Amino acid sequence: MTLREHIHDMGRRALEASRALAQLTAEKKNAILLAMADGLLREEAVILEANRKDLEAARAKGLSSAMIDRLMLDPKRIAAMAQGVREVAALTDPVGEILSDWTRPNGLHITKVRVPIGVIGIIYESRPNVTADAAVLCLKSGNATLLRGGSEAFHSNMAIAAVLQQAGEAGGLPPGSIQLIPFTDRESVQHMAEMDDYLDLIIPRGGKGLIETVVKLARMPVIKHYDGICHVYVDAAADLDMGVRIIVNSKCHKPGVCNAAETLLVHAAVAEAFYAKAVPALLEKGVELRGDDTLCRLYPDKVKPATAEDWSTEYLDLILSVKTVSGLDEALQHIAEFSSQHSDCIVTEDAGAAARFLNETDSAAVFWNASTRFNDGGEFGFGCEIGISTDKLHARGPMALPELTSYKYLVRGSGQIRG
Repeated sequence: MTLREHIHDMGRRALEASRALAQLTAEKKNAILLAMADGLLREEAVILEANRKDLEAARAKGLSSAMIDRLMLDPKRIAAMAQGVREVAALTDPVGEILSDWTRPNGLHITKVRVPIGVIGIIYESRPNVTADAAVLCLKSGNATLLRGGSEAFHSNMAIAAVLQQAGEAGGLPPGSIQLIPFTDRESVQHMAEMDDYLDLIIPRGGKGLIETVVKLARMPVIKHYDGICHVYVDAAADLDMGVRIIVNSKCHKPGVCNAAETLLVHAAVAEAFYAKAVPALLEKGVELRGDDTLCRLYPDKVKPATAEDWSTEYLDLILSVKTVSGLDEALQHIAEFSSQHSDCIVTEDAGAAARFLNETDSAAVFWNASTRFNDGGEFGFGCEIGISTDKLHARGPMALPELTSYKYLVRGSGQIRG
């Protein structure tokens, strides 16, 4: 069997499973999820042995300590994974939710109801726990899942997916509901992206190169985010101490994630006073500052001059570009030009300025006096998430259970015909 035939056969089995999954009750899905959680704990030794192989390969390749930490599993992390599955089981099932219903003058009764999407393909370059998160969110929303993980976590991903499917089947999960493609070469991505006979949606999670490749090849809808070029704007009416706390958290809490701030904009009226507080705080955290003429003049020995490319760069590191702006209009203009429409924040005590910023900034999440790091499914109260979308159609922002469903119209009549 060729690689293409193997992947298409997996797609066929996923499609068959999706039809059975769509008919499961919420109670049945929850029982399956709880069986999966138990299975993760029961098969801890199997998962840890698979993870050991990945860690050995990662060290041999010379991967960074941060990458190795992202790959590493231990009993505590497996227990957290199992707890995450239980938390998804406790969430409200979106399938079958009536979004609206009405009766037409001719007596037709129309109901708009949530339904599963079908088969969701997920291509990801991330931690092994993404395998569990993606699989259980798709299951809870009634979808079959075809997963393709990165090479660094190959053995861990295979073990986790197998445990979830096997433990789930013992609780009534249809065969083929959760499958992980056992290939990590680029050709497998191409075959998935072209498999529109079986996949209803594909979600790439990873670097910009992966996402652009999937978008270029895909014959089915793609939900994605390209970059997290996120801004914090400190207004003239800002509480400056609050502004410092917010930019330090937005930049430094986890600099390598998509909702970390990459650019700081500061109103000229408070620039000198704010920089006097913010620059030492950021430097203390190890942040490299790349500033405009104003910041470079004030701190010539502590700041590098920003280049044109800095305003459109997602650093994913302890690097921050800083620009002094004349006011809210210039801040909005800068964000409109350079933002990736992910997460942007205004710090101000002026409710009118905040209202303008919230209304005019076209991003998936817009914050007033709060860190950009809150753009997260867990922080929004959605449970775990499948990702954060910067698209505008179907799903935007943190994608949880409702975003993994579609809808259909149920039309009930009593013999009506159209004249």
